[in-house]
Amino acid sequence: MIERAAAGDRAAAEGLIRAHQASLYAYMLRLSGRPEVAEDIVQDAFVRVLSNLSRFDPRFRFSTWLFTIAKRLYVNACQKFRPVFDSEVVGGWRSDGDDEPASPVVANEERAQARVALDEALAQLSEEQRQIILLFHQQSWPITQIADYMHMPEGTIKSHLHRGRRKLRRLMERYARKHEIQVEVGLNPSSEEVDR
Repeated sequence: MIERAAAGDRAAAEGLIRAHQASLYAYMLRLSGRPEVAEDIVQDAFVRVLSNLSRFDPRFRFSTWLFTIAKRLYVNACQKFRPVFDSEVVGGWRSDGDDEPASPVVANEERAQARVALDEALAQLSEEQRQIILLFHQQSWPITQIADYMHMPEGTIKSHLHRGRRKLRRLMERYARKHEIQVEVGLNPSSEEVDR
């Protein structure tokens, strides 16, 4: 598909965009916290990728190349925008463990509190920890792919992931105590999951 798109096949180019647009947008939205920034970065990333398909090295994953380009665009955009995270739960954080909320109003309030807690916690992580947690939990990237993408050894990625999750859990629990709500923070993958 990449070769066909590089040769000018519009259908192949559209297929590449469809295959990667949602995951790239979700990652950039979580990283930037701003839908308009995420949309602009995704659009610019695809323009650059499609313009430079002849430079793609097929020995590597296309998604890693695409995400690297988008990340560079994001770094440039950071000079203009301060991150404020738009939250859906990264690893399954939910209020008081009830499956059925008492009412839609209560459920909406619980989701809003979870978003705020996660936003605040993500903002306090280091850039590396935040990226690794998002790539691992939100994008389901294996450790090896994250290591390639971030140009770090796998052991360093695992260390950042472990420390970042521990800090994220602590920060969210602190938020819950401060606001007198009960929470369950679900960021405990098995060792096999981290080793993948």
